[in-house]
Amino acid sequence: MELSVATIKELREITGAGIMDCKRALEETSGDMAKAEELLTQQGIASAVKKASRSTEEGIVESYIHSGGRIGVLLEVNCETDFVARTNDFRELAHDIAMQVAAMAPSYVSGDEVPDGEDSESAETVLMHQPFIKDPSKSVQELVNEGIGKLGENIRVRRFTRFSLGE
Repeated sequence: MELSVATIKELREITGAGIMDCKRALEETSGDMAKAEELLTQQGIASAVKKASRSTEEGIVESYIHSGGRIGVLLEVNCETDFVARTNDFRELAHDIAMQVAAMAPSYVSGDEVPDGEDSESAETVLMHQPFIKDPSKSVQELVNEGIGKLGENIRVRRFTRFSLGE
């Protein structure tokens, strides 16, 4: 099957995956763009699981002040190298997660932090279980996994602090 460069480029722009990964996915799915995108997403999740044990010592502290200045968030997001921490994709991911914290007011980053006796699966209190505000069809964890697949490094939301006037 002959694949056009334009088709590979289009899939790359949609998914952020590497050129050869896009080409392989299109070959495996006989040129079906939707199936290739789904395959790359699954591979991204698989690569996220493989990279989960890698050390994350670099990253950024993202700040977000909601319009009106009544709610603010400081968020630490870690990755493996300072090179990735300086990319626009990583900064955009951190900004989106900071907006999520401002909007949804979670209490914990992950279910591991929830004290015994509380519901650790609650999407209301655990950031990584919450539906993403910009796309409720995926969770914040799935958003981070997509970032891992796209950037090729382990990414971890380490901690956050949310400030709100009157609370």
